[in-house]
Amino acid sequence: MCKGLAALPHTCLERAKEIKTKLGTLLQKPDSTIDFIIPYPEKPEKPPKAQKPSPEEALQWRDSLEKLLQNPYGLASFRSFLRSEFSEENVEFWVACEDYKKTKSPMKMMEKANKIYEEFIQTEAPKEVNIDHFTKAVTMKNLVEPSPSSFDMAQKRIFALMEKDSLPRFVRSEFYQELIK
Repeated sequence: MCKGLAALPHTCLERAKEIKTKLGTLLQKPDSTIDFIIPYPEKPEKPPKAQKPSPEEALQWRDSLEKLLQNPYGLASFRSFLRSEFSEENVEFWVACEDYKKTKSPMKMMEKANKIYEEFIQTEAPKEVNIDHFTKAVTMKNLVEPSPSSFDMAQKRIFALMEKDSLPRFVRSEFYQELIK
């Protein structure tokens, strides 16, 4: 008897979600032939070697997600690790929010707010992040008149989720272990 989606491993569900997103993209009418190119890395991208941190600096990342995300090599390493696990939507949302906060023009802010909402917040978004109903409702209310703090609550929830879940997995990964040797 079929037990439904709950019986499938989490990685299978994530992969299915990614395939659904790519198929949805292909079914949309493209503006140009560039839209037909869908990047799919065969293996995780390696961060630039010139910026490799010292083992001491990388050791600080295990205790501070903030330090990890502030370091370009650390951010690239973390993203690459999450991409290899098909779970990069949280860090992509966090980066998009950081970029959004730097936006000065009200028109650009509105554009970016809509893009972030459509890509990460709305139900069934291509890269929907896992936030509670209350946080989603507050964020949607904030988007009526976008400001640099419109996504703050959601961004803090996702940061806490990455700190509690993604960072410990990253710290246990072989790639991170190589950095601290």
